Amino acid sequence: MVRKRKTDLPGSGSQPQESSGGRGGGQPTPPTAHVGRGIGFQPQESSGGPGGRGGAQPPLTQQLTAQGGRGWSPHHGGYAGHGGVGGRGAAPPGHHSGLGAVHHQEIGGVVAISGGPARTTAPELHQVTYGRPVVPSSYQQGPVETEISDQLRQVSLQARTPPASSKAMRFPSRPGFGSKGTKCMVKVNHFFVELPDKDLHQYDVTITPEVKRATNRLVIGELVELYKESNLGNRRPVYDGRKSLYTAGPLPFVSREFKVTLVDGDDGQSTTRRQRDFKIVIKFAARADLHHLAMFLSGKQPDAPQEALQVLDIVLRELPTSTYCPVGRSFYSPNLGMKHKQPLGGGLESWRGFYQSIRPTQMGLSLNIDMSSTVFMEPLQVVEFVCQLLNKDVTTWPLSGDDHKKIKRALRNVRIEVTHRGNLRRRYRIFGLTPQPTREVRFPIDEGGTMKSVVEYFIETYGFSIQYAQLPCLQAGNPHRPSYLPMEVCKIVEGQKYSERLNEKQVTALLKATCQRPQDRENDIVQTVRRNNYANDEYAVEFGIRISDKLAQVEARVLPPPLLKYHDSGREKTCLPQAGQWSMDNKRMVNGGVVNAWTCVNFARGVTDNAARKFCSELAAVCAASGMHFNPNPIVPIVTVRPDQLEKVLISTSHDAMQKLPHEKKELDLLIVLLQERGSLYGDLKRICETELGIVSQCCLQKHVFEMKNRYLANLALKINVKVGGRNTVLCDALTKRIPLVCDRPTIIFGADVTHPSPGEDSSPSIAAVVASQDWPEVTKYTGLVSAQAHRQELIQDLYTTWQDPIRGTVHGGMIKELLISFYKNTGQKPARIIFYRDGVSEGQFYQVLLHEIDAIRKACASLEPNYQPTVTFVVVQKRHHTRLFASNHGDRSSVDRSGNILPGTVVDSRICHPTEFDFYLCSHSGIQGTSRPAHYHVLWDENLFTADVLQMLTYSLCYTYARCTRSVSIVPPAYYAHLAAFRARYYMDQQTSDGGSVSGGRGSGSSRGPGSSAAVKPLPQLRENVKKVMFYC
Repeated sequence: MVRKRKTDLPGSGSQPQESSGGRGGGQPTPPTAHVGRGIGFQPQESSGGPGGRGGAQPPLTQQLTAQGGRGWSPHHGGYAGHGGVGGRGAAPPGHHSGLGAVHHQEIGGVVAISGGPARTTAPELHQVTYGRPVVPSSYQQGPVETEISDQLRQVSLQARTPPASSKAMRFPSRPGFGSKGTKCMVKVNHFFVELPDKDLHQYDVTITPEVKRATNRLVIGELVELYKESNLGNRRPVYDGRKSLYTAGPLPFVSREFKVTLVDGDDGQSTTRRQRDFKIVIKFAARADLHHLAMFLSGKQPDAPQEALQVLDIVLRELPTSTYCPVGRSFYSPNLGMKHKQPLGGGLESWRGFYQSIRPTQMGLSLNIDMSSTVFMEPLQVVEFVCQLLNKDVTTWPLSGDDHKKIKRALRNVRIEVTHRGNLRRRYRIFGLTPQPTREVRFPIDEGGTMKSVVEYFIETYGFSIQYAQLPCLQAGNPHRPSYLPMEVCKIVEGQKYSERLNEKQVTALLKATCQRPQDRENDIVQTVRRNNYANDEYAVEFGIRISDKLAQVEARVLPPPLLKYHDSGREKTCLPQAGQWSMDNKRMVNGGVVNAWTCVNFARGVTDNAARKFCSELAAVCAASGMHFNPNPIVPIVTVRPDQLEKVLISTSHDAMQKLPHEKKELDLLIVLLQERGSLYGDLKRICETELGIVSQCCLQKHVFEMKNRYLANLALKINVKVGGRNTVLCDALTKRIPLVCDRPTIIFGADVTHPSPGEDSSPSIAAVVASQDWPEVTKYTGLVSAQAHRQELIQDLYTTWQDPIRGTVHGGMIKELLISFYKNTGQKPARIIFYRDGVSEGQFYQVLLHEIDAIRKACASLEPNYQPTVTFVVVQKRHHTRLFASNHGDRSSVDRSGNILPGTVVDSRICHPTEFDFYLCSHSGIQGTSRPAHYHVLWDENLFTADVLQMLTYSLCYTYARCTRSVSIVPPAYYAHLAAFRARYYMDQQTSDGGSVSGGRGSGSSRGPGSSAAVKPLPQLRENVKKVMFYC
């Protein structure tokens, strides 16, 4: 080991999109509706076009223009582009958006909103509590004329400032339980927990000197071992590893100081084993009152007492923490499960484990247990690990600059032990890699600055001759006084989770190793509970916690699938899906898109020109047979080029096509691209096409070109149709206006998601995406916007934005405003109701997200017109949970699908759900492999007063409108589309940015940040206008 001496210490507006049109005729002109303070609008007759409703923009009054662009006009509404000029919805200097009392009336199908005086402050986030409207129990029983009660029509949103904290808010109470569907029983991986009757006490713990959490546990463990009987009243406390210690009953003191000595020679800083003395002060802090927890579980108290839940969770984690390797709320071991650990390649392996969490439910406390797997580093010699990581023999081949970066990134913060000192296996944590090889590394050995090489030091001190001196040294220990360790004397310590991004082969191997059929997963969960033996867990016994060893049985319902509408020219005009799936056989798309101008670029080495032409011809024929208007011949010849010519050939192909297109048409309708594999070329292609050239593209892999299966071509046709403005299918109930709280008044459905950088990318921005329906009442076609924001920021920053323009004063913008304007242009209607599905929010972020995003929605609406406040329902969609539903009888074919999973449409809103709030689990898809994960929907805001049946049926029905396949999907499509759009936008970032460069954010479909904005995030390149109009992300 070589340590650097102290003498070496370094010195201290886009424009809103035009209507994508609709096949066939336009809509009739609705009567004029006067809105707010006499500011009216008069939608004109819509224009036709592929795949949607047209919506020519109405003129605005002089009053609107005089107000600096407030309103819905494409010329005056919205917000500015990157330059901040020409923004829409700008208020004059000193003017503030007003929100007054809101009254809704329906005038000829258009909502007129009149209200009280304008306000200078945003409304407080509180919800109305009037009675819920009566809606029919079935969507299939005749036309529904859903009316909002007079009380709702007259509701007044009082002008108050937003609450400063979550304490001023309450989530909606459950409106009752659903009754629609076929009742059945399912098993759930929740185990009933009997509340203890012990007197729980919390104590503050101070440990001096401060050390890491793992060392804290060693210190408290030693203290309990020494003083349990003499000073702790024979109690067995549990410890959270930081500042709190809990006991079942009081300790025999209020405050006391203890001293403990640990023998510690493995800290990576000293050359000899040493003793460390610690001073521990334990002081009484509070009693954890279980009475309030019981009140909450019985529905008599609105807020969950988090402290009591935390104590119980810590108690049940104490024993497995000392037995297994804890990662978050899960516990792993290389010896768990039938498969044990499985190699993944690249020096990695998967370990099996289990997830464990205490949850408050309607049936009381439950312990949620689920099987889990994650990736660990193999305990290899570092040289061997590097060989596997780079997939080459580094002992004979020199390292490139990219190799050096990859090694440094993979080994950062990894713990290793040295092997050159016999039985003394000292441990270190790696923080870096020397830029030069080991043979060139030198360090000072005395205060005079005498230098010695690492190679010489190891020979003289340990008699060890370094064999691979061409490899860099590991830098370990203290970054200010690093120890230099040759790779060949280091071994990776077992039990370290790997947090970097996996490659495609590793992901495939992990899925293969962890995929379990439902019955096998259920058996493993039951075995885990029995193995944990909670009845004999000394900590659980100490605290009086008793846990059932049987899976909870709950009542569920299987909702009926919706009837789907296809074009009347097909043999089958409607379709009732079976088991969550159907096919396009004998059906034609309800709105076929138009592809007159298209061509193909072939980057696949193995695909000949003839094969490419044949594939494109077959694809064109399938698209035409499916209902699209698809020209069988490309506008310019298909070309085959090398991947390194990507940008050049895309520009030249676009230019050549434009020369043959009519003057009024400037872009290709579609570019088909054949790829060898989905690598970096895919992302570059999408970025160039969608942000520079304004072309929608469809990529196809070489292997599919050769196979040319009908099912694959039919699936491509579905994706191409929506990319060129068509619609594949719509809900029959939407066409007949029989969907409650959607069809009665103009309703816009939003989906939103934020995707974060991969682990290890410390500064890459997060990407927010928001999509919104554009074709009321069908709610099938969605426009999407994307935005870059601060690293790992979950709140969507660009929902509503303002900036100061030197001429127009305060300019209002944001994603919500642009999408509302787009809806108005496409439908000729103003949304009177907003349904917002928000993906990617954990329970701990509920209040924070709701406070920010509901406020942004309200401000965006008010920036369009004074007093314009459509009613909002805000629903969080969660997939990253551990609740699993199993058939009560796996052998009953009528209760499972072909994969052995529960049937699509299975919904649970009792027993395992929240004691008082409005939530439900819905398994909306048919399983393919493994165990289906139901989506969890939690309503955080509900001014539309949904009943359980109506919201559950709406959500489930929407899952059948997903454009990319003929299957119902696992989460509601708007949330799914938002995820796709956010994922796509990551390709738009500069390569340096996406690899972890230092940036911070902005819009990709029109900047929502004006000049002078305080945001430091680098904006995404803007989407071209024609791309924004369609579902390019599909």
